[in-house]
Amino acid sequence: MTSQNKGTAQLTTAMVLSGTLGVFVVESGASPFNVVFFRVLFGALALGGYVLARGWLRDHGFTSRTLGLAVLGGVFIVFNWVFLFQSYESTSISVATVVYHTQPFYVVLLGALLFRERLTAAKAGWIGVAFAGLILVSGVTPGDFAGGGTYLLGLGQALLAALLYGLSTVVTKRISGVRPHLIALVQVLVGIPLLLPFADLGAMRGTGADWGWLVGLGIIHTGLMYVLMYAAYAQLPTAKIAVLAFTYPAVAMVMDWLVYGHHIGLVQALGVPLIVMASLKVTLAKAPRVVTPRTPSAPAGPSAPEPAGPTRR
Repeated sequence: MTSQNKGTAQLTTAMVLSGTLGVFVVESGASPFNVVFFRVLFGALALGGYVLARGWLRDHGFTSRTLGLAVLGGVFIVFNWVFLFQSYESTSISVATVVYHTQPFYVVLLGALLFRERLTAAKAGWIGVAFAGLILVSGVTPGDFAGGGTYLLGLGQALLAALLYGLSTVVTKRISGVRPHLIALVQVLVGIPLLLPFADLGAMRGTGADWGWLVGLGIIHTGLMYVLMYAAYAQLPTAKIAVLAFTYPAVAMVMDWLVYGHHIGLVQALGVPLIVMASLKVTLAKAPRVVTPRTPSAPAGPSAPEPAGPTRR
């Protein structure tokens, strides 16, 4: 098996696992804050064990600045999960997942707003296409405004989760010289004290088999999934990573239909390809080419593209 085939298999497996996340969250029966608290707790144990086994803590590469950035990114990631899981309750796994998959556009917009990264007319146009798709996928009707607003609240929670993910990505991109596994470990460790005041541990008494779903979220959807993703990123070109990332929402929608009988309507379905196409166009857009004079001592050559992987759910 070639390196790229191995990476494809690893990333596809990671995205299939990610697509089952919503079922684990709902079946646990716990509140969103409790779900995320135990996810980061069991996830920290899984990732910490892996990092220790590989001996990566000795030369971790963190400085006070990069450690601070990792902690800040962790705050955004943890609350991103809370709002995403809350949106499952107010909408459905399918709708919340597709709406959540608008995060690449927030990354572009935040980069332009906070760091003055160039926002081309083409990218702005594709972002507009994506949000047109978002309007279709949301399936909002006049009755949603008069029915207590629960569905609208769920859509807002999914959008807020996407925005928080975008903030985490923008912050984490400023970290260099540190293994992504270590950054992820810091981020889940941050979540333990951060969420402890919000967790209702008393509500977990007598949950029985539901603990299996929570342990699975930590070990499978945080430990194993991250290890597979990061291994794949090192072996795959950006284009392939971007395409395989859409395995996640596809599997999530199938699982939502198989387990709960939920599915999006015809008009909503029309918005999905708009979001997918726009996301690929934005993710795979070529950076402006910088021409430098060729010198005998430093021959010009192509540079490797920066991996643009899927989200850490």
